[in-house]
Amino acid sequence: MSHDHHEGGSDRPVLLAIGAILIAFTLATLAGWTQPQAAHVAAEASHAEASHAEHAGAEEHHEAEHAAGDHGHAHAPPHMAAVAPFILLLGAIAVFPLVGYTAHWWEKQHNRFSGRDDPGRHYAGLLHGPLFGSGFSAAISRVDHAILREYIPFIVLLFSLYVISGGIRIEGDMPAHPLTNATFLGVGGLLASFIGTTGAAMLLIRPLIETNKERKYVQHTVVFFIFVVCNCGGCLLPIGDPPLFLGYLEGVDFLWTMWALWMPWLMVNILLIAMFYLIDKFYYYPKEKKSDVARDETEVSPLRIRGLLPNALLLVGVIFSVALLDPQKPFPGTDWHPFVYLREVVQLALVGLSLWLGSKAVRSDNKFNYHAIVEVAALFVGIFICMQPALELLNLHGPNLGIDTPQKFFWITGSLSAVLDNAPTYLVFFKTADAQYSGQHLVEMLHTEGGAEASLKLVAISLGAVFMGAMTYIGNGPNFMVRAIAEESGVRMPSFFGYVLFYSLPILLPVMVVMSLIFLR
Repeated sequence: MSHDHHEGGSDRPVLLAIGAILIAFTLATLAGWTQPQAAHVAAEASHAEASHAEHAGAEEHHEAEHAAGDHGHAHAPPHMAAVAPFILLLGAIAVFPLVGYTAHWWEKQHNRFSGRDDPGRHYAGLLHGPLFGSGFSAAISRVDHAILREYIPFIVLLFSLYVISGGIRIEGDMPAHPLTNATFLGVGGLLASFIGTTGAAMLLIRPLIETNKERKYVQHTVVFFIFVVCNCGGCLLPIGDPPLFLGYLEGVDFLWTMWALWMPWLMVNILLIAMFYLIDKFYYYPKEKKSDVARDETEVSPLRIRGLLPNALLLVGVIFSVALLDPQKPFPGTDWHPFVYLREVVQLALVGLSLWLGSKAVRSDNKFNYHAIVEVAALFVGIFICMQPALELLNLHGPNLGIDTPQKFFWITGSLSAVLDNAPTYLVFFKTADAQYSGQHLVEMLHTEGGAEASLKLVAISLGAVFMGAMTYIGNGPNFMVRAIAEESGVRMPSFFGYVLFYSLPILLPVMVVMSLIFLR
């Protein structure tokens, strides 16, 4: 711990910010502000306020209740035009990084925070107009839900996994045999569910590239890495992939994903890894020059892991914080509800321990910096705010959209996850399915005797978002990050359309068809 700097600069400001948050949370808890009962009182007050709308007639009240969703606010539903900022923002995410001129602008992170380009600012103007029904009170309600209940837990979890895994380094240069590379994919596909697709990808992509540095044909290995480690491996736990964590925040049980998704997870990942092994062994590896193969066999160094302690234990701590510290549920075996934001404060404390106790040399060797997580934070603050009108409209009109079977949910969720971002897409269709059960929520249906249909719909939405986020570079955050690291390391990656035409459509799509026919009938 001799140096305090690495590729991303000093950790001191981050440690100071975490310390300030811990102090503020302690004071707020002592003042009684973080008691979970406060949220219940507020919810009851909102329901009481909504009940005054009954005198306006049963039909009017019914519309107000649907527009409010499960939050009890009697606001009028938003206008369809209110969805425009959400569509424009996701369109920008899809197109700007791919066009030469705008790609350079997109890389400048200050543009995402400046007033003229902040999507939340554009959204705020609409909040005060007729598009959003009840004006200012509706705006406060929707922003409160988007930021306080969803965005903060979401980004704190990603930040924790990203920073802690950044303190672990796997290094070495093994012979890049097809079986070696397939093993990398298998280990990464398993880790993705437990330390997140971002954490597993950042942990393994550099040692994979280092192992293959003597080989000429490496592109396909990185693409399969994106398929498995950045996407398809991450569906066993809510911390594995951002869409599933949003489902957890909506009330899905922590272990539901493991029990409901483990068979498609196993089949898809085994198929992809087997396909990679056959392609690498019988097509690409024989094409390597004999001199390159000879260098690969002789220029080796033993595999070693640095920074495993304390970071591995801290990652376990993050998993337990998500599983046990949900303020909406009692702590296992007790009647005590964790304080509001206790889960997030514990995660930030674990990050602080990682930065304080972990090796700065390891982070420096990893070229660790905060740029990628700042980029995610900047993009998603706009996404979470702008998608609120879309969610409300889907909650209101979802039963009439004709999306009523697991196959439809899978392919529509998956198709949009491929060309947009899979986290908000998951939430949109989660709400669509939820709206189809009048008088009872989708999550509640999972625990009833007749909940098999609801469970299968949620399985379809989950698999569509997680698996088909691998169809393009823009389907999931780690995809682009891995591509950038590979190109910085000298690996020539396919273009956006080359990735789709030569890898996703002929390889990944048939696997999705087979999986859907087996598990979503």
